[in-house]
Formats: sequence, structure tokens, C-alpha cells
Amino acid sequence: MSYTINPIAFVKNSRQEIEDDNWGGVVSEIELVDQLSEQSLEGITDFSHLEIIFYFDQVTDDKIQFNARHPRNNTHYPKVGIFAQRGKNRPNKLGLTTVELLNHTDRTITVKGLDAINGTPIIDIKPVMKEFLPKGEIKQPEWSKSLMKNYWE
Repeated sequence: MSYTINPIAFVKNSRQEIEDDNWGGVVSEIELVDQLSEQSLEGITDFSHLEIIFYFDQVTDDKIQFNARHPRNNTHYPKVGIFAQRGKNRPNKLGLTTVELLNHTDRTITVKGLDAINGTPIIDIKPVMKEFLPKGEIKQPEWSKSLMKNYWE
């Protein structure tokens, strides 16, 4: 079974290359495709944060990971499956990031902290609501904290 999903928007920012770190200060514009009405963004400024679902269109099929590997190919990290990490080489090439909403003008929203490069297709935008956030403590292994040390700088 396969599905066709069309982009709802595209990213505009200064990041041209896929890199692993320093995404925290990146400011991006997300501009709706012509087929969508600007009314689809009405009320979005009532939210401080958004979840952005995007497509890693620059990842070639030969780079997709199906087996366990060391994150970032760093042997200091344990081998883990693609679903136990947030790498870009995923079977369906989907990314998900929570961003801060900075501005909304007509067909464009401006966000901070989106780890997607210029031209990346956006699949969906959802507002962050406390009721959808995890309840209780979030558990994660130590290696993942080390891996993320410089990601949002």
C-alpha cells in the first residue's frame, strides 16, 4: 500500500546543507503553497509553539537505514535502530520538530528552531497544546543527551 502526500508549504531559510548541529538560532519562513488559502493559518498566533512535519527530500533512497547503526556513525554511541533515534535516513523520510512561532503574515509563518534546510517540503503544521504533551517524566538514554549537546546551539 502506498500513499501520496502533497506538500502544504516550503521552508525558506539560510541553511543549504544538511548538518547535525547548531539549529537553535535558525529562523525559517514557512510559506503555504498556492493551492492553500491563507485562512488555513487563521488563529495560529494564539499558539506559542507549533509541530512541523516535513519531508527529508534530500535523502536519497540508497541512504535509508533499516538496520541498527551507531548514531552519526559515532562508535562511542551504541548501535540502535532507526526508530530508536531521530536520524534523517528514515524509511519514510519524515521529520518532526517543535518550533517557536515568531510571526504570521498572510501565507507565511516565521518560526525559530526548525531543523530543516532551505526548500524542504512541509507536510503538516499542528499547534502545540499542553494536553498532547507527555504526562510524567521523559526517559532517554545518556548517549542521546551527549548526541544532542550542540544540536540546538
